[in-house]
Amino acid sequence: MNADVIQKLFGRPLPVEGGTLDLGHRRLVMRDGILRGGEIEDSGQAQTAEAFGFKWDRTESYQSEHLRQKTKTWLIERYGDLLELLGKRDRVPLLLDAGCGSGFTASLLFGEKLRGTAYVGADISTAVELARETIQGLAGESLFLQCDLMELPFPKYSFDLVYSEGVLHHTPSTQAAIQKTAALVGPGGLYAIYVYARKAPVREFTDDYIRSALTKMPPEKAWEAIRPLTLLGKALGDLNVRVDVPQNVDLLGIPKGEIDIQRLFYWYVCKMFYDEKLTPEEMNHINFDWFAPRYSHRQTPEQVRAWCEGAGLRIERIKVEEAGITVVARRPVH
Repeated sequence: MNADVIQKLFGRPLPVEGGTLDLGHRRLVMRDGILRGGEIEDSGQAQTAEAFGFKWDRTESYQSEHLRQKTKTWLIERYGDLLELLGKRDRVPLLLDAGCGSGFTASLLFGEKLRGTAYVGADISTAVELARETIQGLAGESLFLQCDLMELPFPKYSFDLVYSEGVLHHTPSTQAAIQKTAALVGPGGLYAIYVYARKAPVREFTDDYIRSALTKMPPEKAWEAIRPLTLLGKALGDLNVRVDVPQNVDLLGIPKGEIDIQRLFYWYVCKMFYDEKLTPEEMNHINFDWFAPRYSHRQTPEQVRAWCEGAGLRIERIKVEEAGITVVARRPVH
């Protein structure tokens, strides 16, 4: 990474291998080329880190061309071209990928345009090591940190773009995570996030019931425990049967109309992802992503809007889907 970017973020050079960087009450250690924080004190965060480190390490479960293209299309539909929307800068734009995982979504959404950015990837799990492999060859400049998103070692207004895809709800508080990460967006900069939306009542109950059981297991056992559920979702999807719901079932949040039986179960009973072009292992990855972390908050669009505006951002785009809520917001210049 170039010295000017380092100076902007830390005001000093990065430490050599084994060296430390003290920022206030935080101490980061450079280990294997990645700045790393200390032990995770919150047990829920520690469990989430372990689950996601395990998930992203199973690269065979999310790298097929179909899943990559499906994910890329969905990302572009929701965010558009964020770097173009950001506008021209008089310097290389600084991009924070808050909860970068393996770098999967950032590489798909930004692609070759990362060459014109200084990319900082931060994740609480060891998946950040995979992100370095994925992103380093794409980004013009890059830095990777393994640390808690609630303890990011950057001053306010450090970044031109803060991007967080499906991550902030995996912290102890989505609201607090939005406040913390939004504060890093500089004047005129963009804040682009996706968080889970609240579901129908039976789905909410079932998901929490399954999650409470799985989060007591080690990741390997939880992965296998989810597999029968994944296969049930596949069996329902393979039926290709549609059901006509004659009237709104308000008590269960089910709208009237025709719906595929798999989607009826998926949205209103229990998450069992299905795509006929994906392997059971890939579908299991998607289900594991939902059920495995202890922290997995769901929120309403009204809450998310209020939290972003309360952080001093002006919302430019909000897309509400059954699965989640995408926000693109900007910090006003004045």
